[in-house]
Amino acid sequence: MNSLVLIVIAIIAFIVAYLTYGKWLAGKFGLDPTRPTPAHSMSDGVDYVPAKAPILLGHHFASIAGAAPIVGPIAAATFGWIPAYLWIVFGGIFFGAVHDFGSIVASVRHKGKSIGVVINDTMGKTGKLLFNIFAWLTLILVIAVFAIIIANTFVATPQAGTASILFMAVALCFGFGVYRKNLPMFITTVIGVALLLVCIWVGIMFPLKLSFSTWVTLEMLYVFVASVIPVWVLLQPRDYLNSFLLYGLIVGSVIGLFLYHPTIQMTSYAGFKVGNNYLFPVLFVTIACGALSGFHSLVGSGTTSKQLDKETDARLIGYGGMLIESLLAVVALITAVMLAPDIYKEIMTKGGGAVPVFASGTATFLATLGIPVATGKVFASLVVSAFALTSLDTATRLGRYILQELFESASSNKDAKGETISSLNRYVATIITIIPGAYLAYSGQGMAIWPIFGAANQLLAALALLAVSVWLIKSGKSSLFTQIPMYFIFSFTLTALALFSINNFKAGHTALATLAVILFILAIVLVVFALQALKKSSN
Repeated sequence: MNSLVLIVIAIIAFIVAYLTYGKWLAGKFGLDPTRPTPAHSMSDGVDYVPAKAPILLGHHFASIAGAAPIVGPIAAATFGWIPAYLWIVFGGIFFGAVHDFGSIVASVRHKGKSIGVVINDTMGKTGKLLFNIFAWLTLILVIAVFAIIIANTFVATPQAGTASILFMAVALCFGFGVYRKNLPMFITTVIGVALLLVCIWVGIMFPLKLSFSTWVTLEMLYVFVASVIPVWVLLQPRDYLNSFLLYGLIVGSVIGLFLYHPTIQMTSYAGFKVGNNYLFPVLFVTIACGALSGFHSLVGSGTTSKQLDKETDARLIGYGGMLIESLLAVVALITAVMLAPDIYKEIMTKGGGAVPVFASGTATFLATLGIPVATGKVFASLVVSAFALTSLDTATRLGRYILQELFESASSNKDAKGETISSLNRYVATIITIIPGAYLAYSGQGMAIWPIFGAANQLLAALALLAVSVWLIKSGKSSLFTQIPMYFIFSFTLTALALFSINNFKAGHTALATLAVILFILAIVLVVFALQALKKSSN
């Protein structure tokens, strides 16, 4: 079968979904462009900072994309391209995009607070406490997973390490020019993107060769600084500029696909059981970002909602941003299924895993546009690492937010706006968040973390959809479009956590197995609270 069919159907489906279902959801949420958002009503110049829609889309997309929509689909290709493709397309439209959109809107209506605060209003203080603990533990897994992916990518492609460091300097200058000197957005964007290309060239010419552990150490030092400084200094400008890299990669890859249109060589369906893994639940937690990801609710309610200029921007950023990510996931899947099964297996087991598969595939697509394959591989590796780095520091910032929320009840102090001040300052909260993530990254257990991350991540999505559902019911609105996905997600995430707990104990991964058990127990308790809250609200 020609891969062109997959990409064409996906593009048409996503466009139609955005114009129809996305618009319908906006009406259900009751978006009002005249209602002040927390970015204006609670502006503090640090976290609450109104951003123009293109910049915020860039930040949000860069934060949610990371490496997960690339790694997940490529790993899931082992089940066959049909189940992976269907989950990406239908999951993206009816699960992931609804989840992201709803999380942002619910947070905006709760003063830009995290989804944990929304749960506090729906499930009480105990529910919020348990959810925040669960979310914080999940973010630890996010930090570990992306730190490993970035370090491995920089070791394999040291050119990407050089360019990534230079990117930050460009972003600092861009942020200063836009937010402090009020320079025209178009001019600064053109200059910024041009400088990014220069950074790529410098990276190719002067690769920075460091060890895995050194890169992890540098990453942890970086995320500490990046997660405590104001968002306009580095987070917003870097994510905005980086988004052009990913947009360019997606557009270039799609055009290259149309020109190259490789034939799919992998099987369409490999069976319900592949090796020691079962299609249900493993497929649905392996492909997280790209179809559905609870991490997105933490981004949407943790940073995006604090920067939303108008409520109506939430449709583009939440629903639209997720569909763009789903398109990236389809491209990633094609880079895997265009390979012969034996070559795919060889690269996945001995050749570095999913990122080299993606880099090689996209380089082949870009070659049809006249870009040398070697340059294309470096560019693709750079894009993956750039967005994994974005997810890494966003996860650290979110972990800090959640940890500070956990300590709010211990403080009776209020700020000028009557908001509770956490007894844990942002520096201490950031350090506490980084340490366990760094430990797992250094542990040597590598991507054994990925399945547990996937299961915990998807369970976060179910809990976020629960919070949105109860909020809609309390607002006198229908919530069927959020409840149906929620129940399905609960079914496969709980099954997956139980399965992975057993598998990790058998493999001798005691720390991961213990963490999986803790997450499973927390999940069961949260599900009970969730169903009680939903029943109470419905009554």
